Amino acid sequence: MLQNKSMRKRLLTAGLALTLVAGLLAGCGSKKKEEETPAASPSGDPKDIVATYKDGKITRAEMDKFISTTYFFYPQYAMFGQDPSFQEYMLKQMTTMRLLSGQASDASKKDAADKTKTQIEEMKKMAEQQEKGAWDNALKEVGVKEKDIEDYMKETLTVITDMNGKVTDEQAKGVYDQKIKEDAHAFDIATVSHILVSTKDPADQTGQKDLRTKEEALKRAQEVKAKLDAGGDFAALAKEYSDDPGSKDTGGKYENERLATTQWVAEFKQAAIDQPVGKVGEPVETSFGYHVMKVDSRTTETFDQVKEEMRSEVAGNMVNDYVENELPKLDFKITLPQPSPSPSVSPEASSPAGSPSPSVSPSASPAS
Repeated sequence: MLQNKSMRKRLLTAGLALTLVAGLLAGCGSKKKEEETPAASPSGDPKDIVATYKDGKITRAEMDKFISTTYFFYPQYAMFGQDPSFQEYMLKQMTTMRLLSGQASDASKKDAADKTKTQIEEMKKMAEQQEKGAWDNALKEVGVKEKDIEDYMKETLTVITDMNGKVTDEQAKGVYDQKIKEDAHAFDIATVSHILVSTKDPADQTGQKDLRTKEEALKRAQEVKAKLDAGGDFAALAKEYSDDPGSKDTGGKYENERLATTQWVAEFKQAAIDQPVGKVGEPVETSFGYHVMKVDSRTTETFDQVKEEMRSEVAGNMVNDYVENELPKLDFKITLPQPSPSPSVSPEASSPAGSPSPSVSPSASPAS
């Protein structure tokens, strides 16, 4: 049976424009990392005023709906639902989205409405392809209606569209150049084939059960390399020898990984950066065993290829700046009840942008 949380994760992938909100939600809690978090706050009267700002207010019912709708896209946030710290930064984001969408141009609003309609239809279609009734079940699980999802997306996309339109190419290029300055490989993309000879049993979920010794693993990896050097077929040898179930049946291949952001472990990543393209390198040791690797391709994305991504990053910074510097000027005040402090987990402990895929890959297991 379909798992609704997994389904919603795929729906979020379909609605890629919402990733800006993911960044905003993740960033807002950063200052609370070292702080003591207040005890959980029980729900109050839906009519209670929980935040005020110049010419506006937010009721508990409105806040609860916004948070529940956020759960639809980011189910991992449900664990923080009654945490006042979480509620406070959600109120900041809710108010910011409300105000910025209200200031957006008519063209941005129309574009957002069109995109929302298209994306919701795509999301519903994707859900129903997995299981009949999955869309409705996912809505029920978090207690929202389709109209709530539509309003949330429309408001978010309005802000994204409007902010992106205010970003100049020069600003976007500045972000690109800065990233290159900080990391020469910031936009390197590599496709790598590998055969893992593991020291641990991949079937053991604890990762504690030994499969072979390091010496045995290295000897086996060297045998694999010798066969490849003699002209052996990489895909066939991966199927025969690799202990990575995530790639052994696909030629051992991981395609088009951005090296600066991949979750590959350091040794694997460094080999992907340094190894000559098209040549099988010496076995690379990681905590998982030995990898026999071949870098099939390695290119660098140009600014034009990532311009929209850089534009969105600048836009996200603009929204964050609004939260930090403009909201206070509007007499923004949170009026949630303030319970006594007690140790708790900060909302930032979970990233709304999602965790690494559970499938076995260089990031999730052998190369991680």
